[in-house]
Amino acid sequence: MFGRLVLVLAVKKEPWNGVLVCTSREFHSALIDECSGLRPHPVLGKWLYLAQSHDSFEEMAQQLVRQIANRDPRIGVEPGVGKRKRNR
Repeated sequence: MFGRLVLVLAVKKEPWNGVLVCTSREFHSALIDECSGLRPHPVLGKWLYLAQSHDSFEEMAQQLVRQIANRDPRIGVEPGVGKRKRNR
């Protein structure tokens, strides 16, 4: 959105069942203070994670979407431009 990667929706087994919030570590504390269900993702620690199993998942996910729609500068990363490795 707006040229940035902002959210990843994952529907697999934990820790890949919820919403990953694309952000920088410098914004983790402030975002966690505002949305208590967020935690650093156990595999992709640079991003925050809201587990679908959290009691307030829907409300918190909606809050995050509103923040993104309002262009919260803490949410979103520039997509990487890299070369894909090919198997030969």
